[in-house]
Amino acid sequence: MRLRPYAPGDEVAMAALYQRSVRVLGPADYTPAQVEAWAVAGPTAARFAERMADGRRAFMAEADGGTLVGFVDLEPDGHIDFLYAAPEAKGTGVADRLLDVVEVGAQADGIERLYSEASEAARRFFQRRGLDVLYRRDFEVGGVAIHNNAVEKRL
Repeated sequence: MRLRPYAPGDEVAMAALYQRSVRVLGPADYTPAQVEAWAVAGPTAARFAERMADGRRAFMAEADGGTLVGFVDLEPDGHIDFLYAAPEAKGTGVADRLLDVVEVGAQADGIERLYSEASEAARRFFQRRGLDVLYRRDFEVGGVAIHNNAVEKRL
């Protein structure tokens, strides 16, 4: 596996990985209706392209054959909007390596905290990596009640 910066053209693979991750890994913690609402509300390739052009940093994790197996972004204020790994990469260290590169970059830039809104699976990962859960966020997506967790780490 190798890490590299985001490049224009990655958006189709990002959107596909996002969908696979939500639909395959989401059911462990969310109902079918919640997973469907989460997936449907997810970014399209065009939306990923817009977000990647707004000044944030993003890194891609590729398998040896060049297939995207994970990605992460970091906004200038320390917000991680996306940290997703392919279902087949679960437990391989992909998410750890992606978070490592973001954390090192954030520290080099003088960012004082990392924060995100984490699904239940992401919450467990972030807690293992030293982020604190601040509170549970309950809201609706497409008329379906769902939740995630506000997490933070002071650097």
